[in-house]
Parts: sequence; structure tokens; C-alpha cells
Amino acid sequence: MTMADEFDLSNMSDDQKAAFGEAVRAYLLENPGVIFEAAALYEEQQAAQQARADETLVADNLDALYNDGYSWVGGNPDGDITVVEFLDYRCGYCRKAHPEVAELIAKDGNIRLIVKEYPILGEASLISSRFAIATQIVAGDEAYKAVHEALIAMKGNPGKGPLVRLAGTLGLDGDAIWAEMENEEVTRRISETRALGQKMGINGTPSFAFGDQMVRGYVPLDSMLEIIAELRQNG
Repeated sequence: MTMADEFDLSNMSDDQKAAFGEAVRAYLLENPGVIFEAAALYEEQQAAQQARADETLVADNLDALYNDGYSWVGGNPDGDITVVEFLDYRCGYCRKAHPEVAELIAKDGNIRLIVKEYPILGEASLISSRFAIATQIVAGDEAYKAVHEALIAMKGNPGKGPLVRLAGTLGLDGDAIWAEMENEEVTRRISETRALGQKMGINGTPSFAFGDQMVRGYVPLDSMLEIIAELRQNG
């Protein structure tokens, strides 16, 4: 009989199983740190497995992520690293991340930023994204950027009155933008981005793609800088 056979529970009698269980229990009571070591190792393995799966998801959806033809592109359009952000204007963590993403773009100077409108927090989120996309269609990318900045900071509910007034403060025709919101093109863009997010398992905002990596959830500036540096080192 091999050592493996000796520790095969299916080959043990009830008394042997009971004795083995008591021995394991006694060992763990004397060495409780083993439990935490095992838990930490398990978490590391799960994180590594998720990272590998996310790399595959990014690779399988490169065109939809980086070249959909309609998502707003900021930062340096010719940057060596592309960062994609899925966001919801009503998301508190998106609002927290916003100035840090802006600082990342300003500090680095060589990052291409793509914003994915991903309204998942209810009707107010959907209205906000429709208004932002309609702005881009009616008035162009610079107008979109201005409305995007305003929406991420907006307080209160985004009804017609507040949004039309907001557009007016930016020198835009709010009524024309509001009328464009139900356009089929607006719906198509939201539907395609939502389908992409679901395909990639994105169920919360913000979520990011940094190059070939997915990062789910809020990421502080220091961590973003580390990710970018690592991508360049390995690139």
C-alpha cells in the first residue's frame, strides 16, 4: 500500500477516519495560522485565474473595446496605452474615480482614454447616458466632453428641465439634444455597449480595461500608475 492509499479516506475504516479527523483538528488548533495561509493561497489562485480569464475576454473583444467607432476618445489619441472606462453617471465610485482618471491622463500625456456609456443603475442613469450620447451626435466630441464633465458632477435628478438648462450653460441647444435622445442610433450604442459589458462579465461600475488587462471596480491613482508602468515594461 502506498502513502497515498493510506490517506485515501475511501480506504479507511470508520475508526481510522475518526482518528484522522481528530489529528487534523488537533494540528489546526495548535497551528491556526495554517488556515489563514491556505485562505490567502486560495485567494491568490482565484485572482490569478480571474486575471487569465479577463485577458482572454479582452483579447476576444478587442475591436468592440477599442474601435467601436462611436465611443468618445480623450487623452492622447495616439497614446501607447489605451484605457477603457465603463461608467454610470449616477455611480458614486465613478464620481470618485473621475478626477483620478483625469489626473492620470494629465500626468502621463501618452494615454488614450475611451469612455463607454454603461448605465446600469436605473432610469436616471439611462437618461443621463442618452443625453450625453445625443450631445455627441448633435454637437460633436467637444460638446460631449463638456456635458460628460457636467453629468458626472450633477446633483439631483436628470429630467428634461435640468438637462436642457445644463446644456444652455455650456452654450448648447438643450432642446435639440433632448429631442435626439430617443433616436435609434442612441439606443443602438447603449445596447451594443451593454451587450459587450455583459459578455465581459461587467456587473458594476467603474470597470476598466488597461491594455490587455481588466480591472473591475474603483482603482486609486497610484494603482493606475503602477498598472500603466507594468504594461509599458512588459510591452
